[in-house]
Amino acid sequence: MSRVGKMPIALPKGVEFSVSDANVVKVKGPKGELTQQVDPDLKVELEDGEIKVVRPTDQKRHRAMHGLYRSLINNMVVGVNEGYTVELELEGVGYRCTNKGQLLELLLGYSHPVMFYVPHEVKLTTAMEKGQRPTVKLESCDKQLIGQVAAKIRAFRKPEPYKGKGIRFKGEILRRKAGKTAAK
Repeated sequence: MSRVGKMPIALPKGVEFSVSDANVVKVKGPKGELTQQVDPDLKVELEDGEIKVVRPTDQKRHRAMHGLYRSLINNMVVGVNEGYTVELELEGVGYRCTNKGQLLELLLGYSHPVMFYVPHEVKLTTAMEKGQRPTVKLESCDKQLIGQVAAKIRAFRKPEPYKGKGIRFKGEILRRKAGKTAAK
């Protein structure tokens, strides 16, 4: 039995949960509303304030889907109740970030500014304080979407291992390399 799949999901107060006949799970809470299509073989049940995902057999495919959909539903419940936050730091001389609504403008050492439109489901804030690295803060109830947006922003200038310049997640530790040494 899948260790992840068999764990029940506690439903916090203020979060509404429903499953339609087409196996579409809807979760609504104070931070927003999310939907997820679940594999038709699996059953999602609500018992005593706990959500359970039940699989019909022990086939390899059913075992894989069991843990996957349990994790997806758990991420939805946590997202609509608490939300997710991702912070990115810019490191490099002259690296800057600003936003006008959902339009993020990044100056990353290229000959032109990088403009990126963040989806409206993600709340975007930027901060440029003296003595601190410029930061981009993303907030959303959808874990998958916020991770995708953060990865896309980071891909504009990945941190390089020699000087450490680039966009990195807050608290991310880079493996640094030594530069060239002069030959004698």
